Amino acid sequence: MALVYIVEDDVDIREMEAYALSSAGLSVASFPEGKAFFAAVRNQLPDLVLLDVMLPGEDGMTVLRCLRADAATQAIPIIMVTAKTSEADKVRGLDSGADDYLTKPFGVMELVSRCKALLRRAHRKSAVLAFESIELDDDRHRVTVDGHETELTFKEYGLLKFLLENSGTPVTRDRLMEAVWGFAFTGETRTVDMHIKTLRKKLGPAGALIETVRNVGYRIGR
Repeated sequence: MALVYIVEDDVDIREMEAYALSSAGLSVASFPEGKAFFAAVRNQLPDLVLLDVMLPGEDGMTVLRCLRADAATQAIPIIMVTAKTSEADKVRGLDSGADDYLTKPFGVMELVSRCKALLRRAHRKSAVLAFESIELDDDRHRVTVDGHETELTFKEYGLLKFLLENSGTPVTRDRLMEAVWGFAFTGETRTVDMHIKTLRKKLGPAGALIETVRNVGYRIGR
């Protein structure tokens, strides 16, 4: 049974989320702030974290960055939950490593559906993906170019993985945003372009393997 940790200071929302996910067959533990949450993480890693942005003490963005900076927790799926609705707030959370974003108020069915979708994605069988000099080992969360390891951010890694999974197929910016940032993005797509730019730079000469497909998006391989 998948284990979900909820970090939410509002007791009514916390209990609602816990009840909904427990009723859906998931194991749940909930915490009002980051300190108790991290103590539980040190004892047992969850399969998914539902993380509120506005928390007492360390806010949700700080908790998120700490999780992504630790090798033991960097791959745990995380859904940010907040009352903030601006596009900038969403992009900030997703750029910091969140996999999805829920804005209050939200429906119970939507909450359960998004949690289960992320859990399915996380438990999908991993593989080694490669094209020419680039190799991505998803089990080890490791990227090498000509055998030399390359350090990527969480989003750069996600972009490269998705492009390799769709090798030879042009992928639109909207599709990359939805797959890597975790939501259907209908506004400005420069975020994708900026991440592709830094990804290419880190890959060195192999960065040229990521082709720009005019008026579409990007592609690796033909």
